[in-house]
Amino acid sequence: MKRQFLLLTFLTFQLIQGQQNELPFTEIGAYPENYTAQGIVHRLISGLGYRFYWASSELRPEDLNYRPSKDSRSTSEIMEHIYNLSATIAATLERSSVESDHGQMTYQELRVGTLNHLQRAVSALDSVSDLSELSINIVRPTQTYEFPFWHLINGQISDAIWHTGQVVMNRRASGNPIKSGVNVFSGQNNF
Repeated sequence: MKRQFLLLTFLTFQLIQGQQNELPFTEIGAYPENYTAQGIVHRLISGLGYRFYWASSELRPEDLNYRPSKDSRSTSEIMEHIYNLSATIAATLERSSVESDHGQMTYQELRVGTLNHLQRAVSALDSVSDLSELSINIVRPTQTYEFPFWHLINGQISDAIWHTGQVVMNRRASGNPIKSGVNVFSGQNNF
């Protein structure tokens, strides 16, 4: 019985590790030879994805519940905010509307969902020929809001990068710094 339990535990760990390894943005791929507006936005979102991947990797309950002060968001609440920002980024690049009612989500659902939103966003850039044709469309129960693409850059993308830094800071303060060897300058890992 003990041997079966150990085998089941090992297989479960391997499954979780396999799912972790399948997530996008463990590293950033090669950059294009030419500079284009789409290429720059792609790299910006990929940089966010890479930072978020490692900032949110292997968080413990005490990391998720950590808040620097009683008036600040917990790491889990910050991750939920980043999830919503990433949903808007993906919807905008896919030319769809954003509705932000997703219900309660687990840490893994927030992490995987955010990374998948960002992957969808960079994939959608392949079919965008003119960024000025894109707009942010946010649907609320009583009104729909539309903003030009410029707002996505200084709004959701920049805000998600900002809050990913908060996750890094919080996890460091709760005793669980990001893995040594993550190199945000190159987007490649040194381990």
